[in-house]
Amino acid sequence: MSKKECTPCHRTSIGGQAVIEGVMMRGPHEIATAVRKPDGEIIVDKQELGKIRKGKFVKLPIVRGCVNFFDSMIVGVKALMFSAQFFEVDEDGEPTPQEPSKFEAWLEKKLDSETAMNVVLYCSVILSLLFSVGLFILLPTLIAGFLKPLISSHLLLTLAEGVVRILIFICYLGLISRMKDIKRVFMYHGAEHKSIFCYEQGLPLTVENVRLQSRYHPRCGTSFLLIVMVISILIFSIIPWDAETFGAIPVLGSFLVAIPWAITRMILRLLLLPVVAGLSYEIIKYAGRHDNFFTRAISTPGMWFQRITTNEPDDSMIEVAITALSAVIPDNQEDDKW
Repeated sequence: MSKKECTPCHRTSIGGQAVIEGVMMRGPHEIATAVRKPDGEIIVDKQELGKIRKGKFVKLPIVRGCVNFFDSMIVGVKALMFSAQFFEVDEDGEPTPQEPSKFEAWLEKKLDSETAMNVVLYCSVILSLLFSVGLFILLPTLIAGFLKPLISSHLLLTLAEGVVRILIFICYLGLISRMKDIKRVFMYHGAEHKSIFCYEQGLPLTVENVRLQSRYHPRCGTSFLLIVMVISILIFSIIPWDAETFGAIPVLGSFLVAIPWAITRMILRLLLLPVVAGLSYEIIKYAGRHDNFFTRAISTPGMWFQRITTNEPDDSMIEVAITALSAVIPDNQEDDKW
């Protein structure tokens, strides 16, 4: 049978990510990470949703996008760490049981187990942020700066920077997709999407039903990242490529001109990142709630990229995704409405 064209009868806010030999799902009240251990057993780590998402302030437009972005990084790294404790990847790309690293063993000697876990968690989040910002924000700005003698137009330079950013993103995805262990993670990513589609269709969560669904989902994080890159072109266009524009602004102008402008330009881009993330979240949220020409145009490029970031899963992976999803579905379906 061919894959079903998904026209959800219930658009859910439940989402997640693939981890090592497993899937993490985040529902309206709980987070569940299901991992298949080397002996075949599926183990589930279930936790209540953090309080940071429950406040009224963090539910405001734009603000909720910023909070969602950074909280998702913390939750995602935590889920990865949970799955990684059962495995390491051998030379053939196959997962095998993992022993604690020397750094983790040293931390556990110096600190209690929970504190050591938090130290590793936040260090991992910080390193991930630094890597992402450096590769996808600062590097394109630096490369575009070398084009300044060749391109006099401010808008064209900003567009060139955006194109470089997207090309780096495509190359990055293409390179990691060739890694054997990442291929399995992408298979679990496909299982995550298929199981969510099955739930949105109102079908029983069985392997047979999930298998028939599409692995391309419009609210995927890949689509979000692509929208971030497009929005960044528009937002960053307000930052000039020379310092003279700020010269007429008292105090601020003299302060910014005093710093080498290339560095200043990068700092201003970093300061605007929360705005970019917030606007991108609102756009993908709108696209997830509506089906029209505009939303299809927004979603289509992200769906193309999911041909790289998702692979068709096997039945054992689908079982893991179903286990994680079932653990976070609320009793009242209105609670997880998108």
